[in-house]
Amino acid sequence: MMSTKMNWNKNGLVEAAINSVGGYPIGFIMGLVILPLSIGWIQKDPITANLTITMIYVGVSFVRTYLIRKIFLKYNIDDNFLRLGLSAIKKLRSSKMIYD
Repeated sequence: MMSTKMNWNKNGLVEAAINSVGGYPIGFIMGLVILPLSIGWIQKDPITANLTITMIYVGVSFVRTYLIRKIFLKYNIDDNFLRLGLSAIKKLRSSKMIYD
């Protein structure tokens, strides 16, 4: 019972990290697109504009979280995914040392 809870916590941690890291570039690109398009609107009706922009961010965040969750469930990704990434980094570093 305890190992299942620990495994679930690890899965949740990896999923949350990927979701957070993935959210930054998406939010950044959205800001580059949405904010310049809404400059005039923000000045005319700031409350409605801010509510609308916030709802757009919430909607995109919801879709991103949903899709990441579906990927984790489909491929049963857990802490082994993290170990795979770390071993790939180690291999890249060791191959660079050999070729230097």
